[in-house]
Amino acid sequence: MVRLVFFGTHEFAATILGGLLDNPLFEVCLVITQPDRPAGRKQELQPSPVKLLAQKYNIPIEQPAKLTAYSLQLKANIGIVAQYGLLIPKHILDFFPLGIINVHTSLLPKYRGASPIQSALINGETETGVTIMKMDQGLDTGPIILQKKASIESDETYFHIDKKLAELGILALNEALPRYISGELIPVPQDNAQATICKEFTRDEGKINWHKTALQIYNQYRGLTPWPGVWTTWNEKRIKIISMKIIARNLPPGQVEIFKNQLFVGTTKDAIEVTTIQIEGKTAATTTAFILGNSSIHGYVFG
Repeated sequence: MVRLVFFGTHEFAATILGGLLDNPLFEVCLVITQPDRPAGRKQELQPSPVKLLAQKYNIPIEQPAKLTAYSLQLKANIGIVAQYGLLIPKHILDFFPLGIINVHTSLLPKYRGASPIQSALINGETETGVTIMKMDQGLDTGPIILQKKASIESDETYFHIDKKLAELGILALNEALPRYISGELIPVPQDNAQATICKEFTRDEGKINWHKTALQIYNQYRGLTPWPGVWTTWNEKRIKIISMKIIARNLPPGQVEIFKNQLFVGTTKDAIEVTTIQIEGKTAATTTAFILGNSSIHGYVFG
């Protein structure tokens, strides 16, 4: 049995950890996840999805704030990383005889960095996948062990792709690890000339530019929903658009039209129909409910 240490934090990582726990070839002897974070209106500390799963299986857990001065005090053959969120220094990479393997949510070398799923959706990609790679000290620059592709449907958002790639990641990892450990799969260096880097998105980057096409705005919505979300402003308040769709309709960019309890906003090509909306400081509402109390928005032009 291969002893491994798992590094992960988010829901995607919890799915990958669950797949490893179901594989009798591996023993997860330690889980390393980020410290509990404040969440919700009361800002109470919440454990990560990975921590909750590890607790369920009584796996030892450690939550260092950073790994710079952290040291492992156990014996393990290999490390596995999935959406961990902290840099892993050289002394941790060198600790494992078989190195550390990362489950990355793109077809490397495209979309290295913090937001591969979001970036693929915003850019209108029709294909993505997972890459099983051996980590080095660079940013997603390590050699590739195995890749699996997945299609991106035109109506899928970050939530859909994250879930799809988590399931695909389990399959890829369970296929790759035994063959890598036995020496059958030799990691292949990436072509750095083909690499693209994606950044971490902030709330400000969710602001909609209505002078883009409806398709560009819809792709922005797909990539940035649920976080940080897409938004515009009206009466000096931020309006978050929870759900939308593209409609073949001609309106000036940013202009709002209400028609039969539907709300349309113009773009440079086609229009956006807003179906669920949330005014800053209030709960989300259907557009029909929103219009009942805010019919004066008809004719307004978003900046």
